[in-house]
Amino acid sequence: MKKKKSTSILRFLSYTKGYRLMFISAIALLILSVLLNSFMPQVIRITIDSVIGDEPFALPDFLMNFINSIGGREFLRNNILICALAALLLTAVSIGNDLSSKLLLSNASEGSIEKLRNTLFPHIQRLPYNWHNKNQTGDIIQRCTQDVDMIWGFIVNQVPGFFRTIFTICVYLTLMFTMNTTLSLVALAFIPITVAYSLIFYRLISGKFKQADECEGQVTAMVQENLTGVRVVRAFGREKHEADRFDKKVTDYSELWVKLGVVMGFDWGFGDLISFGQVAVILCLGTYLAVQGEITTGEFLTFISYNSMMIWPVRNLGRTITEMGKTKISSERLFYILDSEEEDIDTKAEANIVTGDIEFKNVNFSYNETSETLKDINFTIKEGTTLGILGSTGSGKSTLMYLLDRLYELPRDCGEITIGGRDIRDIPLKDLRNSISIVLQEPFLFSKSFKENIADGSEDQELDSVRKYAKLSYIDDTISGFREGYDTQIGERGVTISGGQKQRVAIARMLMQERPIKIFDDSLSAVDMETDAKIRESIKENVRGTTIIIAHRITTIMNADLIIVLDKGKLIQMGTHEELLNKDGVYRRIYNIQQSKDTAEE
Repeated sequence: MKKKKSTSILRFLSYTKGYRLMFISAIALLILSVLLNSFMPQVIRITIDSVIGDEPFALPDFLMNFINSIGGREFLRNNILICALAALLLTAVSIGNDLSSKLLLSNASEGSIEKLRNTLFPHIQRLPYNWHNKNQTGDIIQRCTQDVDMIWGFIVNQVPGFFRTIFTICVYLTLMFTMNTTLSLVALAFIPITVAYSLIFYRLISGKFKQADECEGQVTAMVQENLTGVRVVRAFGREKHEADRFDKKVTDYSELWVKLGVVMGFDWGFGDLISFGQVAVILCLGTYLAVQGEITTGEFLTFISYNSMMIWPVRNLGRTITEMGKTKISSERLFYILDSEEEDIDTKAEANIVTGDIEFKNVNFSYNETSETLKDINFTIKEGTTLGILGSTGSGKSTLMYLLDRLYELPRDCGEITIGGRDIRDIPLKDLRNSISIVLQEPFLFSKSFKENIADGSEDQELDSVRKYAKLSYIDDTISGFREGYDTQIGERGVTISGGQKQRVAIARMLMQERPIKIFDDSLSAVDMETDAKIRESIKENVRGTTIIIAHRITTIMNADLIIVLDKGKLIQMGTHEELLNKDGVYRRIYNIQQSKDTAEE
């Protein structure tokens, strides 16, 4: 049994490799700033008690020697500005440390997040086709953007702040105990109360953050889906319906955050109440002790200063715990992607070509447990021949080809598909995919020029080569008719050209890859019958290799060397065009219907 990987935030430490010295240096500078800030109240105490007042100086020998060398207590009284300048110098150095620390943190965190993003995208590219079918595009985008940003914010803000807070508490409490034990114990007592309260709050709210994150992913998915299908929305007048759907989803999302806001507001309000209570208790008790002479005025003011300076870091510790909860949710969502198993593709190895007869042996396949898509499929495609596949929608035609290209994996107990006698499950994916090219019924074109789309995936990028294959698919004249020719940008998903033009561009792209096995998955459905015939004749005369054509029009596959007919996942007929016409069955019935229709249209 495969061991489940941790989704702990600590796993992100692996992405800080190469930047850890920057992180350590940044935290060291933050700690130095804490030390410098701790000297500030001491300057105030010494100024009040030992410069203005007559209390003995409680300073190291080297500082006492310096003060005595410049004139001692009287000189400082007469030049009180020196004390102010000392405080100003400490402040300036502390600010410089903070700026340097932030610069180091920014560089280190951006570098680490860049490594994370550069790991995520290639990994998503290598995830199985089935994985992408199960996960919404918008949700994946949200995980790769906002969830990554959440982790970035935690690394750059909360992690350094956590170390600073812990060191601040330790240093300030140590100094406070040297001044008055009673007041220090009171201040210390409030720390576990604040932290415990924050932990309880985190446990209550973490689930709500996960709901909000998932809801935002759904909103993103809806936006992406509607932008992709904007032409369908417009064509069917669905703008109001889609707007209402989006409005409901956004309302749900907003209500989640309103509820979160109420809970968080209560958290901060109650936290502030604890903090103000701490200040009030220290102020009242400290005043009483000062009146009793148990603490000097300078020490009292210094103690109040330390207490005030410590309140926010302690409160921030609670915030860090809360942010840690939110970041943990984001890390779980990201590690869901990173831990999803990739297809076994060796990107470094040189791809080989796989050729030979293609054989389907007792193939059974199901997308789910409730229904079987393919049932006991058996047929052979001789190398270099053409297979035609006919069948109604949902009969399993495309599934056959997805299995052949291993977009879906055929289980070991569900039959066998071989090429040249080799089980495709034992053929390296890179070799298999390098030997098969597919044109889908609804081909995807990128937001590039015609030339770039056709040459995509091919080592040869020359225009003459591109035009050669464009002519084979009868799209050259169309492209040349555009003002910018092959440099014309076709828009996102090819929205600026017709369905038939997209199919012909996709066919040219597939032919240019010159792979031995070519699959046309109903890829001439949007092309008129005359152009369909010209393309098939062009491919037959100029293209070599094994060809598989899936179609609904019998005229598209009638010249194939072998034709199979599928119905509800079963292979019900097999033979040549003439053989199938001579048999009573689905093929002849469809042929007669289509012939009658064509005759009527003429």
